[in-house]
Order: sequence, then C-alpha cells, then structure tokens
Amino acid sequence: MFKRSIGLATLIAVSLLLSFIAVQNLTFDKASAQSLPVKTVKPEAKPEVKAPAPIVYGIPTDSLEIVEAKVKRGENLSEILDNYNISLTTISELAKKSRDVFNVRRINANHNYTILHLPDSGKTAQYFIYEPSETEYVIYDLRKELNVTLEKRKVDTVERAIAGIIEHSLFDALIEAGGSAQLVNHFADIYAWRLDLNRIQPGDKFKLIYEEYLVGGQTIGYGSIKSAYFEHEGEEIYAIGFDQGKGTGYYDQNGKSLKRAFLREPLEYSRVSSRFSKNRFHPVQKRYKPHLGTDFAARTGTPIRTVGDGVVLEAKYTRGNGYYVKIKHNKTYTTQYLHMSRFAKGMRPGKRVKQGQTIGYVGSTGLATGPHLCYRFWKNGRQVDALKVKLPSADPVSKKHLDAFEEVKETIVTKMQAIDYKGAKQQDLLASGKQEPQQGA
Repeated sequence: MFKRSIGLATLIAVSLLLSFIAVQNLTFDKASAQSLPVKTVKPEAKPEVKAPAPIVYGIPTDSLEIVEAKVKRGENLSEILDNYNISLTTISELAKKSRDVFNVRRINANHNYTILHLPDSGKTAQYFIYEPSETEYVIYDLRKELNVTLEKRKVDTVERAIAGIIEHSLFDALIEAGGSAQLVNHFADIYAWRLDLNRIQPGDKFKLIYEEYLVGGQTIGYGSIKSAYFEHEGEEIYAIGFDQGKGTGYYDQNGKSLKRAFLREPLEYSRVSSRFSKNRFHPVQKRYKPHLGTDFAARTGTPIRTVGDGVVLEAKYTRGNGYYVKIKHNKTYTTQYLHMSRFAKGMRPGKRVKQGQTIGYVGSTGLATGPHLCYRFWKNGRQVDALKVKLPSADPVSKKHLDAFEEVKETIVTKMQAIDYKGAKQQDLLASGKQEPQQGA
C-alpha cells in the first residue's frame, strides 16, 4: 500500500515537471519570435507600360516625331521641306509625281500641314501631309520611292431642326436657335417673294429642317433647307421642299410655288449704286444719256448669279460692256450682266444655266470707274427697270405630281408639329445617311 502511494506521487511529480518545462519552452519561443527582425516582402514592381504612339493619317508614328503647322503666306513646298533635310532634287521629283494627283502650286497659306520626321539630328522628313480642305488630305511619302496619294475623309450628313420665336430680327432669332448666317440667307431667299422680311413682327415664329455636314463629329458646312415653316401675324406658311424632276423647289401647303421665276437681284451682298434712268450723267463719257440698267456696287470677285433658268446667248468682251454674259430665259425675258472681271468656268453660248448659278465675278472692265455690276433686264424685247417690273410666279406642283407631293407634305407637317420652340436648339431628327466625301468644304 505504501509502495503504491510512492509510485503514484512520483508519477504526478514527473507530469508536473514535464508540463512546467513545456510552458517555459513555449514562453521562450514567443519571446524569441518577438525579438527577431520582421522581413517585409515588397510586391514585385510591374514594368512601366508606355502608351502606344498615335496613328496619324493612317501612319504609325512609333519611330517618328510629329510637327503640325500652317502654311505661311508666300511659303511653298521647297521652303517647308528644306528645314527637314529634303534636297531640291527630291522636291523637284516629288512635284512631278504630284502633278496628276495634287499640284504643289495649289498649296495655299493658312492651310494645315503635318511633317513626320526621324528623331535624328537632321530631322529627316519621311512624310509631308497637306490638307487642301476639311474633307481631303494629300500624303507625300518621302521615303525611298516617292509617292503621292489624295485621300478623302468620310462626310456624314445629319438632318437637324431648329425653331424660334422672333423678338428683334429674323437673323438674331435664327442664330440664337443654333443656325448660321448661311441658313439665314437661304431661309430669307425661300420666303422673299411671299413675305416682306423687313416687316417681320416680334412674336412671329419659324421652324426649319436642314442638312448639316460633319467630318469626325465636327461641322464643316450646311446643305439645303429641306423644309421650313413661318407663322407671320397668325398666318401659317409652309415651305415644303419637293422635286418635280427639275431640282428641288419650295411649295406652300397648297402646292403653290414660294418663289418667282426670277430672283430680284443678281448679287447676294451688294447695294444699288445707280438706278435705271432715262437721263443719267455718265461718269466716264461725261455726258447725259439713258442708263437702262441697275448698278450694284460690290467688291471685285464677288460672285454674280443668274436670276433665272435659261440659255447663254453671249459670253464675250466689248469695249463698252467689258466682259459680259447675256441670258435668254424664255420668249419674254432676257437678262444681261456687265463689267465682269472674269467668267465662271464653262460660260459659253448655248450653255444652260439654273437660277442662282454663278455665271461670273464682279469687276470693272469696259467703261467703268470702279468694281460694280450693271444688270439689265428685257421684257418682250424692251429694256425695263429690273427693280420695278412685276415678275411672274414659278409653276405650282403639276397634277401628275400632286399625289407624291401630298405624301411628302404629310411627313413634313408631322415633323414640324413635333418640333418644340423651347429647347429646340440643334435638334437631331435623324441620321439621313452617309454622304460620299465632298470636294471642298
């Protein structure tokens, strides 16, 4: 019994000793661990990724420097490329290759160009890109084999609508609504024969649907007005664009033409400097004589437009008239345009012209003291005052086109009614399709 008690006590003592040793070792390990330096593992640095070099005019520029500038007044291709290690021999050869694509003599001041050159001390040009217009650019490849290409940008045509209520003037209201001076002039031409635009009242309202041309989302110009609406002193007058086979004309909701057979004036921006008179003192001949025409003062080079459709009878020079064009419109009416600086391209006897078409440019040839246009008007073979003669209306929609016109009218009226006067600035109606790249802007 006694021996058994001693054995149990010994076993308990050994167990307590082992537990004490284990606790001491654990405490030592924690203390040791706390005293050891802690290593911080830094995340592995990622290599820096460079942004890809831009592609300019379809050309990768990862090994090229880009220079953008405008052509200076009087600057030519030789002077531009001389700064980029291109020899005169190379430039001469380039001009020859370019002749049938884009003549380098047509490089004009204030147009954009881009040089892509090597990053060497000589800045040797590899490409010269010139922009003759907002819709075109010419790539001159200056590397081993010289090459010239003319590229055309895609031009998008978007149909837009604007509306407004006149407070002061039609011009101010249209511009405020988001229009342009070009749209104001076109709108005024459409309604010129139906309304006295000088008597427009505050509170008169307008709406118009027109085409806008864009390149890369930027507006580069405007197309024609497709239709318009004007409310003057409570009277509603639609201008519905409709083609009867001879080009688009504008007709009211009853199918009557909004224009006359003739424009009132052959110049868009001008002033009358001398009126039709049976007895006027001639400033060159220094004597009184009939002046059977109307003089419009304008700058040299101002475009002259034919006032109506017709056929060119004469396009020539005489000592008194200078360069002039005479047009027969029909059996009743003939017009003449004197003292031009030059003819428009293609003006010759027998050529058919459309109302508003440019036929020449203001000058001071013949017996003239300064740049102006002398405009003459014949009715039944007798010269009359062009500013006082009662002009005939253009033809209405013909019977055979009435059904088609009614369909177009219904669509236009629905669109017009959907246009709100408030917040109507630059409304997109629809993308009316893609237009082929245009010549010029």
